[in-house]
Amino acid sequence: MRVLIAASEAVPFAKTGGLADVTGTLLKVFNGTAGVDAALMLPLYKGIKERFKLAETGIRLVIPVGNARHEGRVWKHDSAYFIECAEFFDRPELYGTKDSDYPDNPERFAFFCKAALEACMALDLKPDVVHCNDWQTALMPAYIKSVYSNDFFRKTASVLTIHNLGYQGIFDPTSFSLTGLGSEWFSAEGAEFYGKVNFLKAGLVSADIITTVSHTYSGEILTPEYGFGLDGVLRKRSSDIFSVLNGIDIKEWDPETDKYIPANYSRSGLNGKALCREALFKDCGLSVGESDNPVISFVGRLSEQKGIDIILETLDDILSAGALLVVLGKGDERYQSGLARVAERHKGRVFVRIGYDDALSHRIYAGSDIFLMPSRYEPCGLGQLIAMRYGTIPVARKTGGLADTISDYQSSDGSGTGFLFEDYNASSLMSRLRHAISVYADKERWKGLVMNALGCDFSWERSAARYAELYKAAFDKKEIN
Repeated sequence: MRVLIAASEAVPFAKTGGLADVTGTLLKVFNGTAGVDAALMLPLYKGIKERFKLAETGIRLVIPVGNARHEGRVWKHDSAYFIECAEFFDRPELYGTKDSDYPDNPERFAFFCKAALEACMALDLKPDVVHCNDWQTALMPAYIKSVYSNDFFRKTASVLTIHNLGYQGIFDPTSFSLTGLGSEWFSAEGAEFYGKVNFLKAGLVSADIITTVSHTYSGEILTPEYGFGLDGVLRKRSSDIFSVLNGIDIKEWDPETDKYIPANYSRSGLNGKALCREALFKDCGLSVGESDNPVISFVGRLSEQKGIDIILETLDDILSAGALLVVLGKGDERYQSGLARVAERHKGRVFVRIGYDDALSHRIYAGSDIFLMPSRYEPCGLGQLIAMRYGTIPVARKTGGLADTISDYQSSDGSGTGFLFEDYNASSLMSRLRHAISVYADKERWKGLVMNALGCDFSWERSAARYAELYKAAFDKKEIN
């Protein structure tokens, strides 16, 4: 089975969030096992050119976007291909500045979707399945059914994965002309969405199979609360929606071999985690006099979706309970500045680093005791998987993939791997956090909880096998139709 994974980001090349971890790791897993011959297609961002040695393919493309024509070139690195267009991708960020998205994002990703398919033809890379991810590549299933329904792609099936339905690629109706789709696509059954054009919707109505990244989330998106206006469209396609739980790269995230942490450890010996904790106090300038108190951490995007608003609301209570807080991430300016002010006011008890630091993230996962994920919604989440891999206990809202991957702690028998709460508000978060802190005070009970978390298996092999099954189902469905 030959599969093209099309995405706007993938590790190790470009990353803003979990999408990159999923696409990059999936490529690695597929190409390390039999059954799927996978290739990756990405935009050639400025940072990729600066950090990786790429090989020229000699292929040049001319892609129409609206009334304009844009030139592109195709580069290669192992099984990854890159579409170069300096006008669109030679920029410091992937999607926009900290203040706003790039205004030409509809042109940029309409170009990329067409260029990726043109590159396949020029490379004679005929995929059985194109696996698209989120709105940035969601035009590709629509193109395969219309503009590119030629002999080359006649047997090519499409799979579209929803990593986060909250981001849909919704643009002014004038942007529809940029897609090159026929006028019939600007309709309720196509890409039209309340008078605007919706790139993700174009993919949802045309992909052969739709996947989500956790079982609970696949049900949540069929409801008005979590459907972001697309629940009706998704209910119509419910028989074609499947869930594949995300995994993590267990070689990169392994406390037993991790080169970024000051001491390694495992279930058979936890001393290294205590040393990682000591080092984190030094890294973050935390008060040594507070060393008996739990260290609570957050690593991720600073946005309302991730629950930063209720973290800020509970901060005084967190500190009153004796805990320390370490935050690493970037996102909405109001949350960045709010957290920075808190860190300045509570030096020695609160540490905030705005931005992303890969090495520091490893040290935080290894050195903290409790990991916060109070998300408003969470399609799958990777932070909680990594935290448990390092024996750091999540306190999270019971939604999406958090509900599927965290087993709520039971004081009666010591079972569980974390602490879950249901209502999205500060008091519910703080109530469950207080319970976690009380269990932390009992070192034997806490050690049992840490051992439970370290025993979890979130490797990609099972998930990759499920994707392979769905690729076959999509291909068979395409042949029948």
